[in-house]
Amino acid sequence: MSTLVTPPRCVTPARSLPTAAGPLSTALVCGGAALLPWMVVLARTLPATAEVRNWSSAWVGLDAALAVGLVGTGLLLRRRDRRHVLAAAATSALLVMDAWFDVLTARPGAELLTAGLLAVCVELPLAGVCARIAVRGLPGRGAEGSPQDRLA
Repeated sequence: MSTLVTPPRCVTPARSLPTAAGPLSTALVCGGAALLPWMVVLARTLPATAEVRNWSSAWVGLDAALAVGLVGTGLLLRRRDRRHVLAAAATSALLVMDAWFDVLTARPGAELLTAGLLAVCVELPLAGVCARIAVRGLPGRGAEGSPQDRLA
């Protein structure tokens, strides 16, 4: 029995993209590439330590964004709203960023151990779950995966 394989609906043929997609995609690639030398400058010039105003507000704000992302993803998923894909993708990225900064800003000793354990046991696995939710929710992907996945 043969199965007809059609391209996923989330893939838009290049010929049907708006004409601004070419310049916009070029600008995005150039912007990302321009950050590479800037990162070298920052790595060489920024001090190893710094006193930061509003430190607690920054962390509370990040955790608030995570809470909104997790609750929003859960509610949208429960309602079977397709926008859960966007919420899950953003929440996954925030969780990875939170783990990264938790570990890098922790003091050596118990604080670093706690940050590392939270990253490995909670934040990164949860980021993986959110990423999987986002990918599985893409158009053309059902609970069983895409038609191409079933053939493999």
